Amino acid sequence: MNIKKLLLSSVSSVKSSLSWIFFVSRRFAKVDRKGSSAVTTTLASLGICFGVMTLVTVISVMNGFQHSFIDVIMEISSYHIRVEGENPDFEQFCHSENSVRSVTPFYEAQSLMTGSGGKEASAMIKALPSGIYEDDPFFRKNVSVISGNFDISSPNNIVLGYELARRCGARLGSEVNLYALSGGNDVDLFSGDRLFTVTGIFHTGYADINASFAFINIDDGKKYFGKDSRLIYGVKLFDENDDSHEIARIRQSFPSLKCESWKIYNRSFFGALQVEKNMLMVMVFLIFLVVAINIFNGMRRMVYERREEISVLSAFGGRRKSIQSIFVMQGLLTGIFGSVPGLILGLFLSVNMESVFILLSKLSYYASLFAVMIVNPSNGDLVRENPMFMLYASIPPKIFFNEVIMISLFGISSSLLASLIASRGVLKMTVVEVMRDE
Repeated sequence: MNIKKLLLSSVSSVKSSLSWIFFVSRRFAKVDRKGSSAVTTTLASLGICFGVMTLVTVISVMNGFQHSFIDVIMEISSYHIRVEGENPDFEQFCHSENSVRSVTPFYEAQSLMTGSGGKEASAMIKALPSGIYEDDPFFRKNVSVISGNFDISSPNNIVLGYELARRCGARLGSEVNLYALSGGNDVDLFSGDRLFTVTGIFHTGYADINASFAFINIDDGKKYFGKDSRLIYGVKLFDENDDSHEIARIRQSFPSLKCESWKIYNRSFFGALQVEKNMLMVMVFLIFLVVAINIFNGMRRMVYERREEISVLSAFGGRRKSIQSIFVMQGLLTGIFGSVPGLILGLFLSVNMESVFILLSKLSYYASLFAVMIVNPSNGDLVRENPMFMLYASIPPKIFFNEVIMISLFGISSSLLASLIASRGVLKMTVVEVMRDE
């Protein structure tokens, strides 16, 4: 019973203390509405607001870019798990696993491809099952055929990326030759007899695949890549982060097979993306640093201007930490009033990013047209909208809850920390010294 009374008394004391701190802080804020401190507080809140808004928007757009690349790479190139080696029971094992979405056997080899007019281009040749385009909806989603059909059912048919086809001078129905081909000892390095007919040209959301990938039938892969070429199984999972668990199961059941996760296979690429995001975070961190310095200077000025009130509060029994909490509360409210609107604006811009890029495209076009019409009106017909804006508008942003919350808390904590440091000297002067100076 005594413990219950003690707890109730403690809660009541804390509640009373917080009410007092909030009341005095609010009174200080009302008095400073038209002073220099109010301007400083408003500018600090606006700085946090625009910092949070900018970071939320840019991070969401960057996540959209990165995941559009990552999805294409994992669905077409690396898969979630690459398993090298041949075992007739492996496909059946994958079909029995609840975490496995699909498994695709394939061969791959590098080639120097030649087209009409002697044009050459390096290429990655992937030999896939003939029904891959119909059987794998995620592969079909990421590989958009822009000319012809994805037809590798017949021998010596080939489907090219649109940039690879352009470099080779290849069109629908034309022939290309795999002039130089990596393979085993039984494969000629150079040959003019590896002729394939182009049955389709595709486009993906990743430029490197458009510029280097070509698909042929898996039987042609066995024929041209040589006996030493190793069969690879591309395993796709329902959850891409479940790769370590599935690799452990595969190694336990098939110790002779070599497994590699998508995180290892694409380590350099994903590392570059992570460095890019980290540098962006550092740049926006500087925005919060400048705002925190502004809050610190403003709070120091406020503490100095309020030295009389601080002395009176101290004379009436206010403790140092309680008086310091008044200014910390103002810093906290400054951070909240900046971070919450910034978060709302950032989410709004991220959700409507397509409209934003279209608006930027129009503004850029009319600004360029206005400048050209003033300088040289005869060239007005040559002005065009920047197609990159439409490309950016076509990529949906991705918003991750943990990143958005972290950015908002970072904006609040920067203001809170600045006010905490600035208010450390609230009672450096005694009550007698203040009254004597006045």
